[in-house]
Amino acid sequence: MKNSAFNKILSYFFRGILFVAPIAFTIMVFQAVFVWLDGLLPFNIPGLGVIILITGIVGIGYLASTYFMKPFIELFDQFINKIPLLSLIYNSIKDLIGAFVGEKRKFNKPVMVQFDTLGKILKPGFITQDDLEKLKLPGHCSVYLPHSYNFSGNILIVSNDLIKPWEINGTTAMKFIVSGGVTGMDEM
Repeated sequence: MKNSAFNKILSYFFRGILFVAPIAFTIMVFQAVFVWLDGLLPFNIPGLGVIILITGIVGIGYLASTYFMKPFIELFDQFINKIPLLSLIYNSIKDLIGAFVGEKRKFNKPVMVQFDTLGKILKPGFITQDDLEKLKLPGHCSVYLPHSYNFSGNILIVSNDLIKPWEINGTTAMKFIVSGGVTGMDEM
């Protein structure tokens, strides 16, 4: 009898942890970002740092999208590309962010890569290049396979006959993959 009550209490405890931990962690991260941003200002008005940051990013985005700024952006990119280590970091971050947002999104072609001859083992991913003939790999494509619960993944060169289209949108596919197959099922 006591063991049964203890197991129920333990079960409730773990359910509580599943509910409270993500909320608490999210609040802690946002609070740390708010405090850090507000600490950058010489005066103490809570939340002003975040408002300034968001306003600044929107303003820079607006300016960057104007015809007038395009030559300056290209000039800046050319300057960065002349500095070896800096260009590697800058372009990698720019490409990664551009893959998720902007006009040139890359993770919009979800696919399943077949890993066995019977087609019973599939790995979800995203086509990043449809045709690799310029790399002397005709009939192949590059597929990015994100890792679950991580900001990393693998790029595979795959024969086109091992690729099966996955008929869902890219955002839903990414949620499904990154969550380890837990999130995104309602949207499919």
